[in-house]
Amino acid sequence: MLSATLVQRLGAAIDAERHELKPAMAGFALFFCLFSGYFMLRPIRESMGIMAGIENLQWLFTVTFVVMLVAVPSFAWLSSRVPRIHFVDWVYGFFCLNLLAFAGLFQLSADNVWLARVFYVWISVYNLFVVSVAWSLMADVFDGLQAKRLFAFIAAGASVGGLVGPATSALLVGAVGQSGLVLLAAVLLGVALALKVPLMRWREIGGAGRPGAPVTESPRKPVTGNPFSGLTRVMQSPYLFAIAVFVVLLATVTTFLYFEQARLVAERFPDRASQIRVFGIIDVIVQTGALLAQLFIIGRIARTLGVRMLLAIVPVLVCVGFIGLALAPTFVLLAALMIVRRIGEYAFVRPGREMLFAPLDAESKYKAKGFIDTVVYRAGDALSGWVKSGLDMLGQGVVPVALVGATCALAWGALGWYLGRQADALSRRSTPVR
Repeated sequence: MLSATLVQRLGAAIDAERHELKPAMAGFALFFCLFSGYFMLRPIRESMGIMAGIENLQWLFTVTFVVMLVAVPSFAWLSSRVPRIHFVDWVYGFFCLNLLAFAGLFQLSADNVWLARVFYVWISVYNLFVVSVAWSLMADVFDGLQAKRLFAFIAAGASVGGLVGPATSALLVGAVGQSGLVLLAAVLLGVALALKVPLMRWREIGGAGRPGAPVTESPRKPVTGNPFSGLTRVMQSPYLFAIAVFVVLLATVTTFLYFEQARLVAERFPDRASQIRVFGIIDVIVQTGALLAQLFIIGRIARTLGVRMLLAIVPVLVCVGFIGLALAPTFVLLAALMIVRRIGEYAFVRPGREMLFAPLDAESKYKAKGFIDTVVYRAGDALSGWVKSGLDMLGQGVVPVALVGATCALAWGALGWYLGRQADALSRRSTPVR
């Protein structure tokens, strides 16, 4: 048992009240397990994308979007039938079985190009679903004001996992191979599922760690609505529609930089094991920077300057970076911009984006949010992938891509500022809003 003094100091360090400390630590551990597993798989995915052909990446993005169109209504249907307290069990259990199947397939045929393509698409679906569901859980457990104080610390669990995962991948890929890493990721996903239990238990007694605290919507009831209510909710709400546009702009900027990274790594590192190690090292650098920002910067910015600053500062920096890339299109500048963008997304944009949902009702947190995080995000991926291919066909190098990217980043930042102001106002209300 922790002493009262240690509990007090730990709570002060992460800006958690005494009754919030255990659920905050459980949220941190849950994200650590999720991202440790995912970042062990991410270098494999990147190498699979190169194996399937860089010229085919836009097709893989399009197929991923089509899969999302089928998967999202299915998961929305499930959320309408299963109580929220058990929804995570079904989703994570399903993906655990998928991981076990892929571990077996990689053991049998690791160099099959079609297996590589299927895994690339599947892991893109897997990542968005498991992370989106985890953040839906956090937005359900914590209210808007708690989110401002605690989400940066909880997101730090993702960054620590993002450090451990690629380091583990780089160290163990030679010993256990791809199938062993996939199996280990399945185990970590199972641990994350177990960590959901204390979070929902705390949520059931009021989300404040004491009997008698008010509960607005029981987690023992399914989410209201039909399989397509996520779409209709987004189309009916200007606030949710603005979040959807924000995500499309984020995906566009990300895809432009991702394609350039894949092309350059393929040119310089033709061996697959080397590619996995390179992608793993990049992930370690990014997650280290994100972790430092989450532990020492993000919570203070959210409390003092509001969510608007979290959502606007990174797009502005990316816009400046794209302009620099148009003026001096070098590999060093591209690598620096990629690192800044990824650190900024993990440390600033993602926690800020999740804070947008904390004041909302359960249907918005699970169905509308799930639709935005999956279908809308992958639609942005697919569309921007084809735009990037079209710009490449012009034969003018990186300059047109950089200019279009700068324009998108500027619009992304302006919309982030607007949404952050709205979220700051909503978090001060005492009841969930639509």
